[in-house]
Amino acid sequence: MKKMYLVAIAMIVIAVGILISATGDVSSYANFDDASKANSQVKVIGELSKDKEIIYDPQIDPNFFSFTMKDNAGVESIVVSRQPKPMDFERSESVVVTGTFNPDGEFVASDILTKCPSKYTDEELNLRTS
Repeated sequence: MKKMYLVAIAMIVIAVGILISATGDVSSYANFDDASKANSQVKVIGELSKDKEIIYDPQIDPNFFSFTMKDNAGVESIVVSRQPKPMDFERSESVVVTGTFNPDGEFVASDILTKCPSKYTDEELNLRTS
């Protein structure tokens, strides 16, 4: 029976360790002003500044992508990512970036999520006007 207890205790310790490591990866939501003061990764929600330049040239560096984003508070910042540009990025309705500010004042994103317009939106509008 003692071996069974030891195995059960070991499994509980492993499960607790997994839960603690999973909760340590959770980042909080902020705007660019708050993110510039944060010491850890944060998530910023906003939209692409479509009048600003998007820098992505896969011929030169397929893992460098830069754009300007406006957060929900209206503050704009340059976002740099070391990942390829997401598909249909220019069409996105909103963007969520996870990362931190570097000393140069750029937001370095480790993850970019986009919300693209629904393909059903135009069809719904046509049905309502008919």
